Amino acid sequence: MAGMPDGQRASISGRRRPMGRGERPKPALAGWIAASLLMLLSSGCHHRQQHPYAPPPPTLGGQQSNAARSDRTPIPVPRGRPEFVETGMASWYAPSGHRAADGSYYDGAGMTAAHKTLPLETIVRVTNLANNESVMVRITDRGPFVHGRIIDLSERAAKKIDLYRMGVAKVRVEAYLKTSPGTQPDWCVQTGAFHTRKDALDLKRALLRRYAGSQVIEFAGATGYWVRIHPAHPDHAEAVAIMEWIGRPFPHVVPYLVRLN
Repeated sequence: MAGMPDGQRASISGRRRPMGRGERPKPALAGWIAASLLMLLSSGCHHRQQHPYAPPPPTLGGQQSNAARSDRTPIPVPRGRPEFVETGMASWYAPSGHRAADGSYYDGAGMTAAHKTLPLETIVRVTNLANNESVMVRITDRGPFVHGRIIDLSERAAKKIDLYRMGVAKVRVEAYLKTSPGTQPDWCVQTGAFHTRKDALDLKRALLRRYAGSQVIEFAGATGYWVRIHPAHPDHAEAVAIMEWIGRPFPHVVPYLVRLN
């Protein structure tokens, strides 16, 4: 009875005799039981497997804002072969309104996705391998920061390939890279989630001592506290070395290689 409102809990306290066999519960108590059963049954009807959205931290450098761009327009299939292909688990994320990594505001009705390492603005074909349904999306955000997942689709894109109800599905990702000539990848390492801010600060201090000159921030997300290090020389090899070092003194955390641009 711990979850029962105070007034109803008092009505069945020791000041009243327990109900005998055949007696009906009082209307207030009966209503509370009926409501509890209804909530329990309704919660069991949903099979979607979502994970809490862990927003990326503020950018550590200037970033163009795409807030005025509409992401609801269907994306045509680029010509030629994809330059990058990977297979793995995909999920989708629902809450609209947060600021995405490219500066735009995430819209669940848009044709967008989050990926940890593909350049922002990359056009991607995502194919649900269970039914061979495909959808074209634009990479506008970073994630998913859940071990074993390679891409997060917008709500609309997930519905297009029947991933929405399942929540998670195995997909093939084919990327048509869109980068400007001379663009250098800007790599960083993000790791977490820590249950307490103290744990995140311990890692932040260790990174600052070992990698002097790098920028390190800690921030709170929906799943806990995160730490991100932006190396002084943000090339791929340096970021990979940092990611491997984190696993030695902090084997209980999962580091992710993330591209900022």
